[in-house]
Amino acid sequence: MRTRSIYSAFLVLVGIVVGSLLAKVTASVPALGWLSYALTFGLESPFVLNLSVVRLTFGLSVDLSISVILCVVISLVLGNYFYKS
Repeated sequence: MRTRSIYSAFLVLVGIVVGSLLAKVTASVPALGWLSYALTFGLESPFVLNLSVVRLTFGLSVDLSISVILCVVISLVLGNYFYKS
């Protein structure tokens, strides 16, 4: 069961990387520009916690594009199809 969840997490990471690359490549192509349409959400400015001795900075930003969503779904479907348990 643990191997299955690690495998699924790996497939999601592969989908994110391939989808991000695809979004960057197709951004300048007029017919495929819709793949690079993205929604960015998260913290605009990082949250800083200053404790005089230690300063902690927290920030999170997610850039979710159509190609990332498609590639994650495709990688999960293909990965589960080829997974041998």
